[in-house]
Amino acid sequence: MKSDAVKKGMQTAPQRSLFNALGLTEEELEKPLVGIVSSYNEIVPGHMNIDKIVEAVKMGVAMAGGTPIVFPAIAVCDGIAMGHVGMKYSLVTRDLIADSTECMATAHQFDALVMVPNCDKNVPGLLMAAARLNVPTIFVSGGPMLAGHVKGEKTSLSSMFEAVGAHAAGKISAEEVDDYVCNACPTCGSCSGMYTANSMNCLTEAIGMGLRGNGTIPAVYSQRLKLAKHAGMKVMELLEKNIRPRDILTKEAFENALTVDMALGCSTNTMLHLPAIAHEAGVEINLDIANQISAKTPNLCHLAPAGHHYMEELNEAGGIYAVMNELNKKGLLHTDLVTATGKTVGENITGCENRNKEIIRPIEEPYSETGGIAVLRGNIAPDSCVVKRSAVVPEMMVHEGPARVFDCEEDAIEAIKGGKIVAGDVVVIRYEGPKGGPGMREMLNPTSAIAGMGLGSSVALITDGRFSGASRGASIGHVSPEAAVGGPIALIEEGDIISINIPENTINVKVSEEELSSRKEKWTPKEPKVKTGYLARYASMVTSADRGAVLEIK
Repeated sequence: MKSDAVKKGMQTAPQRSLFNALGLTEEELEKPLVGIVSSYNEIVPGHMNIDKIVEAVKMGVAMAGGTPIVFPAIAVCDGIAMGHVGMKYSLVTRDLIADSTECMATAHQFDALVMVPNCDKNVPGLLMAAARLNVPTIFVSGGPMLAGHVKGEKTSLSSMFEAVGAHAAGKISAEEVDDYVCNACPTCGSCSGMYTANSMNCLTEAIGMGLRGNGTIPAVYSQRLKLAKHAGMKVMELLEKNIRPRDILTKEAFENALTVDMALGCSTNTMLHLPAIAHEAGVEINLDIANQISAKTPNLCHLAPAGHHYMEELNEAGGIYAVMNELNKKGLLHTDLVTATGKTVGENITGCENRNKEIIRPIEEPYSETGGIAVLRGNIAPDSCVVKRSAVVPEMMVHEGPARVFDCEEDAIEAIKGGKIVAGDVVVIRYEGPKGGPGMREMLNPTSAIAGMGLGSSVALITDGRFSGASRGASIGHVSPEAAVGGPIALIEEGDIISINIPENTINVKVSEEELSSRKEKWTPKEPKVKTGYLARYASMVTSADRGAVLEIK
């Protein structure tokens, strides 16, 4: 066992004395040491219940003959961090989480790991760590929040942000906003729509690193505690069979994840995280593959913010395995791949019935014949940009309008809420990319303001930043190269006509190549917004969004 390096032989007597200080018995040290990575904290609603999940995992590990030992991972609540300097610290935690988990797991020589994440960057950060460490590992998340109820309608965090925009437009009162405040987020758990956290937890099932229900069983259901116990037991089976993350995280497994991503209509942030996880697993993903998969993958689900269905309903309809079973009717999945269940994808999904054809459309009657995410290219984004196609209204799938240019998110929000953005405009927010932000902030505030002001079907927004999974509308992010490195988005001027064609995967500014070249010659880099601390180090190492914003040693 890997842990023999710290507990077997005379040379490890000092280490054993420290295990003795922990209160571990000789009997416990005879068993495999299983690290349980707990993301519990008291600031993130999706993590406040993780202590209960961890206790259930510990019981499962112990029942199956392992010695469970808990250590922590950090997590940021993107909702609380939204709209201020704190959002610069969201994406960047993904690498802190991966790095710190690598440090803890290697320093203490764990034989196997159970990852217990939930919210946005926590899941991909721990998947990156799992791929990097490559010891038997399984995931069990904290689970999604139940939907809220306002005025007799189910609702969620995206409705909360849009309520603020509606209030700015004079459409609802402060008292009505308070009704949302008290009722939009009613329980612990990751926010209840198909936002980034739930997208990544669902894709953990699709890619083979979590058990059935990991992405969809609500946080408050006792069934999740049973799932956690089973995950603890299952990791011991993975250890016995020596099934490791890189056995599971193959190129074909990422193709399965992208296919399920398209069917579900997941957050555009998956287009950052899947390439980063693949990079750690030694698999390279070119984002063009997303369009190839999207072209043949029907969109089967419209969960909030794309529609009015929520995670609890997807769970009741049969969850991710039911979606995968629908996809498999057209042979869209690789079914012979090993997974953390110890079985193949095909064995996992056999007989998983679609129990509600309103929540999960039959593959013969999809919302659309193509997937929920599109990758666009053009003279604004020669290296690509991303849009959640399933959350765009039909009249905005093709759009042309004048650029309204802002060099930071705050200026754009002020203009939107001040009534300076009108129907037909294309809002451009730049210098918010991985390097320029730094940290590539989410733009839920401006997209929600646009929706709340009643402009969601007439105004587009493009940025080298990114969007929350709660964003909807013609919100096009991850523009690469970013403005900070002189990407073409830095050359757009107020009033330039921008042409967006999502069905044809194109985005262009109607300016001649000669004019763009002339502007590029006059362009000078901006001073870095942050010059000290972690963000400055991050900015010096981070790559572009089309590569997953991974860190590289220069």
